[in-house]
Amino acid sequence: MERGAGRDFGRDVTVDADAFVHPTAQIYGKVRVAAGASIWPNVVVRAESQEVVIGARTNVQDFVMIHVGAGTGTIIGEDCSITHHCTLHGCRIGDRVLVGIGSTVMDGCEVGDNTIIAGHAFLKEGTVVPPNSIVMGAPGKAVKVRANAVANAFNAWMYLKNAEAYARGEHRLWSTPEFAAAAREEQARLAGLLG
Repeated sequence: MERGAGRDFGRDVTVDADAFVHPTAQIYGKVRVAAGASIWPNVVVRAESQEVVIGARTNVQDFVMIHVGAGTGTIIGEDCSITHHCTLHGCRIGDRVLVGIGSTVMDGCEVGDNTIIAGHAFLKEGTVVPPNSIVMGAPGKAVKVRANAVANAFNAWMYLKNAEAYARGEHRLWSTPEFAAAAREEQARLAGLLG
């Protein structure tokens, strides 16, 4: 497994040395991946125009596709989880956002901090989602307001630790008693910080 600085994606791609990039990930164009971010198997990120930014400690999980829009880049904040099989296309995602499995977020969308987008939601072009929302449906709409910061930050922390383990060749971190104890401590810390 590779940390960020060990792989050459081309002159326009910047991957922080403390990011984790799985060997099967494909990254092209003007892309910045921040420290602690993790890019998992079979992710594709393309930015032939505009720019893609993946924030610190954000995880982009297996089979995610990130692309730019005709006039909009894709900017993802810090401590986000972009879960399996999502498509992000020319949108802006705030900090501590969880995008559920199989969701699509289209051009010009703006998703506020601490939001959860439910699995298989479809956010049509130009959708604006307020912070602390729960978004569901196709077309996706905010159906509830809830404080999601702690849960979303914790999910991102789990992937940060998992990426560190994968970089060491360890693939079962989450099953260990040591991780369970560390997870309880982190949840308490985040509750005090963000709750």
